[in-house]
Amino acid sequence: MTTLKTSKNLLLPEEECGLFGIYGMDDAATHTALGLHALQHRGQEAAGIVAYDGEQFHSHRALGLVGDNFNSAETMSQLKGNMAIGHVRYSTTGGTLLRNIQPLFADFKFGGLAIAHNGNLTNAYKIRQELVQRGCLFQSTSDTETIIHLIAISEYGRVVDRITDALGQIEGAYSLLTITQKKMIGLRDPYGVRPLVLGRLDEAWILSSETCALDIIGAEFVRDVEPGEIVVIDDKGLHSLKPFNKSPNRFCIFEYIYFARPDSIMEGRSVYDVRKAIGAELARETHVEADLVVPVPDSGVPAAIGYARQAKVPFELGIIRNHYVGRTFIEPSDQIRHLGVRLKHNANAAGLKDKRVVLVDDSIVRGTTSVKIVEMVRSAGAKEVHMRISSPPTAHPCFYGIDTPQQSELLAAQYDLEAMAKHIGVDTLAFISSDGLYRALGEKGREMTAPQYCDACFTGDYPIPLVDHDQDPAHHQLSLLDEHD
Repeated sequence: MTTLKTSKNLLLPEEECGLFGIYGMDDAATHTALGLHALQHRGQEAAGIVAYDGEQFHSHRALGLVGDNFNSAETMSQLKGNMAIGHVRYSTTGGTLLRNIQPLFADFKFGGLAIAHNGNLTNAYKIRQELVQRGCLFQSTSDTETIIHLIAISEYGRVVDRITDALGQIEGAYSLLTITQKKMIGLRDPYGVRPLVLGRLDEAWILSSETCALDIIGAEFVRDVEPGEIVVIDDKGLHSLKPFNKSPNRFCIFEYIYFARPDSIMEGRSVYDVRKAIGAELARETHVEADLVVPVPDSGVPAAIGYARQAKVPFELGIIRNHYVGRTFIEPSDQIRHLGVRLKHNANAAGLKDKRVVLVDDSIVRGTTSVKIVEMVRSAGAKEVHMRISSPPTAHPCFYGIDTPQQSELLAAQYDLEAMAKHIGVDTLAFISSDGLYRALGEKGREMTAPQYCDACFTGDYPIPLVDHDQDPAHHQLSLLDEHD
């Protein structure tokens, strides 16, 4: 789900999110809350659940972590029903509005519908303009509400047909979950950029952004929802629809590198195993003489293990992570971001003194964290510091649901390799090549004319049209309401 915020009245995409839904289970909301716990890494800013008990929808949405919002018996007892969907939200810039927290709910002619969205619609503003001209009134600044209005104005009768009609008008990368009074519906965009998996627990069906959320409730992984597939679950069972023209698969490669939990299975591949394989390729391509391989925890750990094994250099936890601090690249200001780095990491000085250290990290975005980490390792007495990155340089922003800063804020868009190394303060800096990354995923290399994954943040090769981005952003004034909690 992307929230369309106003910063100087500009329309900006904001976040990656996590989805979980269950149909046909008593205490569906409780299972949903547990699933959202497992997906907390995908959204740390807000969480919400909508449940249906056969007569009425029940909703609880709030700022903060899942454990803070769904930890009381009173709250959970109000979320009655045998089906529910939940959402965790992940924002990187600007403030959060309560009106944007999902799932969103609306009453239609056919009854109530709750919807949760992971991804980004690249033509949301264009459609929104058209809908406003038709008299539609928007209550949020979320592109998810655009989908709600398209469903509302559809001339089709059945809810599935209305949703299909709505999706036929949008562009972007997305996974969606909805519940009505009779159904739970899940779907992925035709390119399959954003993940969605299908699971089973006894007689109940589950839809989730990642398999790790199935594990936490003891559910069985059934399969991935296919790109362009609509999965409909009701009292007659599961039905699959594929109403859209087939598009080339473009699953987000950054899920493997960073965003997904390492214990998840994505598109048939273990995220943990892929990250180790990436580290091994990184060592083959870029190894330098060293005494230790040290991961930048936690996302750099599997790649560092693979690197150390391939290079035959000892693996050590030279940096200790404080797990009670959130991800630093989502913080809204440099001052807070710098503080977050110091709170989050501390050098294990006893193991670093007088050592030649290879630091392995998953990516460099702004470079803020890297600079502080390198300063920390040098202060601990490291003789040499070599940084190795398990992704190619992030030189382009993502418009498909994993937010990276504007291009002017991306370190790789500002500096060449030598200048980046000097800025960060390392003796050497190297990134895995695009072909090396693809080899780690079992491919011979990157197919230049038809890449097997979406890697636009590295290459600038955007597979889905950026309709709104290509318009003049100065005219994208979205909301005159400044909301305070």
